[in-house]
Amino acid sequence: MIKTVFPFLIAAVVFMVVFANCSSNNGNNNKETNMKDNPFPAENNKVRLSMITVDPTRLDEYNAFLKEEIETSMRLEPGVLTLYAVSEKDNLNKVVILEIYADEAAYQQHIKTPHFLKYKEGTLDMVQSLELIDMTPLIPEWRQINKTTLH
Repeated sequence: MIKTVFPFLIAAVVFMVVFANCSSNNGNNNKETNMKDNPFPAENNKVRLSMITVDPTRLDEYNAFLKEEIETSMRLEPGVLTLYAVSEKDNLNKVVILEIYADEAAYQQHIKTPHFLKYKEGTLDMVQSLELIDMTPLIPEWRQINKTTLH
């Protein structure tokens, strides 16, 4: 039961943290304006969870590749909206990455970049298992609302 529920529990926590903090409204508390001005409408986003089990003896090496890939992607790719990695508290080699892309085209572009290919090729023998789960946001407009708009 716990193994079945765990990915969804992680997803819920990650979504709450990321969506509560990733507003791009620049101090504008008008919900309608935020949604209208957003260049990446949430209904077009590609949302995915990557569930990864890493060789525990190579975790530091894996994390270095992951950090470089995420930082580079977030800095260089406007269509990469969120890459947020977490691990299980008691099993640090079990990694979950919340990935949000502007759309399918942004995702396809991302997986062809030199920095992604470096990460993928560099960690290939470190990854013991990989499960990619495409997700559907239940309340997509929440990605675009700053917490201050709720007060």
